[in-house]
Amino acid sequence: MRLRNVKGSREIIATNDYVIHEEDEIKGHWHEFFGNDNPIHIEIGMGKGQFIMELAERNPNVNYIGIEKYSSVLVRAIEKREQKKDMDNLYFIRMDAEYIENVFDTHEVDRIYLNFSDPWPKDRHAKRRLTSTHFLAFYDKILVPSGRVIFKTDNIDLFNFSLEQIPEAGWIIENYTNDLHHSEYNEGNIMTEYEAKFSAMGTPINRLVAYREK
Repeated sequence: MRLRNVKGSREIIATNDYVIHEEDEIKGHWHEFFGNDNPIHIEIGMGKGQFIMELAERNPNVNYIGIEKYSSVLVRAIEKREQKKDMDNLYFIRMDAEYIENVFDTHEVDRIYLNFSDPWPKDRHAKRRLTSTHFLAFYDKILVPSGRVIFKTDNIDLFNFSLEQIPEAGWIIENYTNDLHHSEYNEGNIMTEYEAKFSAMGTPINRLVAYREK
């Protein structure tokens, strides 16, 4: 996918109050940052922010952090966030998921959302997929013992890869479906921008929930 460059996006991000700029210094102190003991949920690769914005609106007693590595995409989420100035439970970080352990301490996150992640289709890039054993090892450290990873994708190859990687990493698949919008798990589902697009085209949405026994 080619990303359209948004002129001035880096400058906007660097000065925006809803973007956390020294996130590594907050590691281990996220509850202090939010000023409460509410659970912390993160979305890795949040895109333009539609999903996490609606989550934050629906659940004011949960703290949300949206992570996005592309400036030209993050700036669109910032535009949405600017319209909700009374919201105090949602902030953004511009970073690559590879450095997630530098930002969150052991058992500091309660839930991780992965929505329509880059499939990295070439075999040599399998390690870069956000549901690979490589990344699951990161999630294992930062999630609380009862934490969950919730993953949605339209890409059946990536989904099947994930179904294999999760047990290989020692995790347990709590539930999964190959057609979310026609399943029992669709109740309360919030669609991302991509999800709405693919759903309108008739493309089935795959979803799974994974956890590990502690």
